[in-house]
Amino acid sequence: MAEILKHAVPKAEVTASLDQVRSTVAEVIADIRERGDVAVRAYSEKFDRWSPGSFRLSDEEVGKIVASVPQQVFDDIRFVQEQVRTFARHQLDSLGEFEVETLPGVKLGQKHVPVQAAGAYIPGGRYPLTASAHMTIVTAKVAGVPRVVACTPPIHGEIPAATVAAMHLAGADEIWLLGGVQAVAAMAVGTGSMRPVNLIAGPGNAYVAEAKRQLFGEIGIDLFAGPTEILVLADEDADPFVCAVDLLSQAEHGPDSPAVLITTSREVAEKTLAEVERILPGMPTRDFAEPAWRDHGQVHVVDTVDELYALADAFAFEHVEVLTAEPRLALERMTQYGALFLGEGTCVSFGDKVIGTNHVLPTRGAARYTGGLWVGKYLKTVTYQEVTDTDAQALLGRLCGRAARVELFEGHARSGDVRAARAAGDELPWNTA
Repeated sequence: MAEILKHAVPKAEVTASLDQVRSTVAEVIADIRERGDVAVRAYSEKFDRWSPGSFRLSDEEVGKIVASVPQQVFDDIRFVQEQVRTFARHQLDSLGEFEVETLPGVKLGQKHVPVQAAGAYIPGGRYPLTASAHMTIVTAKVAGVPRVVACTPPIHGEIPAATVAAMHLAGADEIWLLGGVQAVAAMAVGTGSMRPVNLIAGPGNAYVAEAKRQLFGEIGIDLFAGPTEILVLADEDADPFVCAVDLLSQAEHGPDSPAVLITTSREVAEKTLAEVERILPGMPTRDFAEPAWRDHGQVHVVDTVDELYALADAFAFEHVEVLTAEPRLALERMTQYGALFLGEGTCVSFGDKVIGTNHVLPTRGAARYTGGLWVGKYLKTVTYQEVTDTDAQALLGRLCGRAARVELFEGHARSGDVRAARAAGDELPWNTA
């Protein structure tokens, strides 16, 4: 039986706060559909106090901004992007194209075609998330997307130079200093100055996530996203200090970021709670981490490792960090998570910033049905067919006629009849010409 030492706020309170977000986002999208660039500029002025002559950076402007980035930052960006690129290439190599002959003269095939235009949203605001440029743009380019539009907001009226450098080095074809719902809507529906894209990827705040949700179907999206989540799984050998540090590392993302500990040790649970209370007051990001832990932090104590993994799967969280004696056991026991981080030497922050796997991951239980952003998200797996053998054409034509008429699809049946007639001379009694 699980014992809960710390509860989160009721879900009803979280749901109520989303209602206003949905309404606001719907109004902004509708306005941008109607007024295009004029509306985009108005919302950028309102929300970001940003209204340059052009939201899109020219090649010359990008060059100057990139040149202003310190060499160490520049080198670090290149290193991390190479890790992301390497992993994405391995993913691409794992995707097979094939053509098989299922009957004599009947060839069926599969190939992967990249979307022709993708939008990459790189969050800004309080945090210039340069890593999101690596995850969205580099991965799209490895997939072969010919046009990648990248948007990021200004930060307090200033250009986020490191983020622009990351976007440029990742291979963005267009770089726009534009944020929030107005950026997502502009990429999705197009404006006078921006052509629309086919798919939008990247994390963002509640308004950005809701904009993607409302526009899904008109355009593709990577996944439905919510606040960052971390689930730490610990046994009696886990270090409570490490547990506390890693829980708070994700809580600082925002005041609504869930951070949860499940452990088989009550002692580890109690010491982790104490360590959180000791560390939290001195965190520079306490204004986000404190309400996140207060309102969305949880601590569960279970009796066995089996219960630990069963409860972890029920959460279906974005990040799952496994601090147990046998961390790789999670690969066998768990099926519902965005990404696993195995052992004390592997923290969630590695995945967020440097290791090479993609950090755009499912939240709010979406791990029950999807994984995170990967190179395949930018690819359309399509099929093709070719029938060159006349015997096969006759066989399939007659079969199609019978099968279609069972379903009362006379038009389909006639298409099959014609192939049988051309290949084997079958009569067409319905053709009076």
